[in-house]
Amino acid sequence: MNGGIRDSDAEDIEMQKTDFVKAVAEKAKMSQKDTKEVIDAALEVIADQLKAGDKVTLTGFGTFEVRKRQAREGVNPQTGKKIKIPATKTPGFSASSTLKARVK
Repeated sequence: MNGGIRDSDAEDIEMQKTDFVKAVAEKAKMSQKDTKEVIDAALEVIADQLKAGDKVTLTGFGTFEVRKRQAREGVNPQTGKKIKIPATKTPGFSASSTLKARVK
């Protein structure tokens, strides 16, 4: 693994949570244990806010929000029969222009 940095020619390079914790710990000069606790707490806060129906905006990074999908009709691929798909809520993320510019 190359530390999670995606090479434009590479295929399916993925950074796992343990790799992420290690990279953040090194950058912040913190222990991996403390870093994992901070990351877990941050993710829990985001999830709790989304569950409450709130948006979470991290300036310079992006916005996490709950998106609503309307009920719709679909087709069961095994039987070909039409099915009703109920309305759902799903988490979504919109990258900020700052993050988009860094990725270009």
